[in-house]
Amino acid sequence: MSAVPIATNVQESRAPSPVLSTTIIPPCTAAVASYGPNGAAKTPEEIAAACHTPTTTAALVLKDGTILQGHSFGAEIKSISGECVFQTGMVGYPESLTDPSYRGQILVLTYPLIGNYGVPSHDELDPLLKDLPAYFESNQIHVAGLVVGQASAEFSHHLASSSLGDWLKREGIPALYGVDTRAITKRIREEGVMLGKLLFPAAVVGSSDPQAAVDDAETTALLPDYQNVAWVDPNATNLVAEVSCKEPKLYTPAPETAIKRPDGRTVRIVAVDIGMKYNQIRCFVKRGVELLVVPWDYDFLSLADEMDGLFLSNGPGDPTTITATIDRVRAALALKKFPIFGICLGHQVFALASGAETEKMKYGNRGQNIPCTDMLTSRCYITSQNHGYAVKANTLPANVKELFVNANDGSNEGIYHTELPYFSVQFHPESNPGPRDTEVLFDIFLNTVKRCLESGKIEGPVEFPGTEAAKARREQREQWEHELASDDSDKSGRIVDGRRIRKVLVLGSGGLSIGQAGEFDYSGSQAIKALKEEGIYTVLINPNIATIQTSKGLADKCYFLPVTPECVRKVILHERPDGIYCTFGGQTALNIGVKLREEFAGLNVQVLGTPIETIMVTEDRELFATAMSEINEKCAKSHAANSIEEAIVAANDIGYPLIIRAAYALGGLGSGFASNEEELVALCRKAFAASPQVLVERSMKGWKEI
Repeated sequence: MSAVPIATNVQESRAPSPVLSTTIIPPCTAAVASYGPNGAAKTPEEIAAACHTPTTTAALVLKDGTILQGHSFGAEIKSISGECVFQTGMVGYPESLTDPSYRGQILVLTYPLIGNYGVPSHDELDPLLKDLPAYFESNQIHVAGLVVGQASAEFSHHLASSSLGDWLKREGIPALYGVDTRAITKRIREEGVMLGKLLFPAAVVGSSDPQAAVDDAETTALLPDYQNVAWVDPNATNLVAEVSCKEPKLYTPAPETAIKRPDGRTVRIVAVDIGMKYNQIRCFVKRGVELLVVPWDYDFLSLADEMDGLFLSNGPGDPTTITATIDRVRAALALKKFPIFGICLGHQVFALASGAETEKMKYGNRGQNIPCTDMLTSRCYITSQNHGYAVKANTLPANVKELFVNANDGSNEGIYHTELPYFSVQFHPESNPGPRDTEVLFDIFLNTVKRCLESGKIEGPVEFPGTEAAKARREQREQWEHELASDDSDKSGRIVDGRRIRKVLVLGSGGLSIGQAGEFDYSGSQAIKALKEEGIYTVLINPNIATIQTSKGLADKCYFLPVTPECVRKVILHERPDGIYCTFGGQTALNIGVKLREEFAGLNVQVLGTPIETIMVTEDRELFATAMSEINEKCAKSHAANSIEEAIVAANDIGYPLIIRAAYALGGLGSGFASNEEELVALCRKAFAASPQVLVERSMKGWKEI
């Protein structure tokens, strides 16, 4: 396992910054999209309709003295105070705003445009959970306030029933737009999360609280016409008591999906609601178990003989404030009667009950694209997160080990017991709207529950898929190191499949037009950087000097030659690389890999990354459709054709309209839509001029993804 970054996202690392003179930053001019459906230009009237008409100028005041003004588009009832945090997700504001973990916080969304897909109906109920809303994570908005760069009054989505602004007004939540959210985010990253206020003009919401005006005299002096309020630190209170359910409630699965115990009773999990998101309930019930949700201070140990597993949910605030929950979980660990799984705040509670400590992070982790490394398999997962506290890994007891580590800041993201079926994660595997890469953890937990029920014993750690395979890979690498040690004095590079790789040839993206296919240039340049970090000598073939890949000092050697079989073969014979990458140069490099696949062994060069056979399956339209069918992935009806005549037969079988896809084609050359036979023949003539095969497929143009 390679070393992880040293954690910097912790409160202890915070360095004092110089005191700045206070400046009131006025609202930004928020840009509005000037195009409409299908790219048509909007009229000035349509542009105006898409904007919120600024009526009230409010102010975001941070505890360090920063003041930024913005336009109000939410409720204008009163000024509020809370903890100011930022979140980097691009989508999912209905889910985020209703996440109980944000209780008492002023949420700053870094994505520049918010509100463009509106808000779903709160009246539409979940078909699985019956009496809970289908598209939200709780029954109310939990943030204290919302701050965005640009808010769209115009929205378009098949589920939307209202605008974001109207929803916030109905819920009584203040919100600002026209604020420089990048400046706020930078400030929080430098200084750490801090208390904030959203202040409104006294003429709109009433005069200031007299005590607040005295206690925060500086803000009162700078904003005399605004209603001032006292600073409120939500973490100083028991936020869990505010968001937890008040009475136990049982959720049952459909009879046909129910998982049964050996005695015939449906498997039951007790979930301690310390700020539970509705999607966690969905993740359990759709997997066929009963879920009994109980309040945070409920004596769930009294149910020990009736439960088959214990789940600790996510939630807001400082985990050390819920001592009653921690004490009961500590007793449950000692009881050794059922498996335990925790998420987010539940992860911290499990750690505290195990004897570890937690710490306040400098600015926390809140977003949907945060990488975490599995310490058992070395695999990296992209996760959704929302937390301001973390478990201190160096305080874990000997029988509790790290399961996941944050790849950005090195903070702890998961732990597991080495002898008993207990584990927890800091991130959100149930994340809605995503990513859902780690939702499999619910299956792992329930498989553990079933294993314990079948054996009648609560023993042994949780079994994580891939652990044995990863162990075998590590042992194989160690064996290769041992075998090569006797006649291999140069230990540079990396061992791959029994061979030490010291020099690698990277196929670039070829002669691309400026502004096109930048993703290939990016991926190739990142690959070269990663190879150099491993001490591997890199050789690049790329004729395009207007790329990052070909920048001076990036690759160790660069050949400005066409990416053709002849040139690649000559460079291999001259440079004698140990390995070659064909997957960082787009279609051009992929095609070279396919054409030279029979020659690589004779040239003594090893293909790294994606195998050529896999490339062929993904590029050959017929093989790809067959592979999708084998894993039961839904695909549009299609047929591969090697001639115009075959394409016409396929079209008559499928029916128009169609999409024609050319295989092995650069930039989709020869592909397009056909609504009749004449258009089909014209497209096929173009496609067969550049490709030996086309895929005739039912067109999904205009379909909605649901």
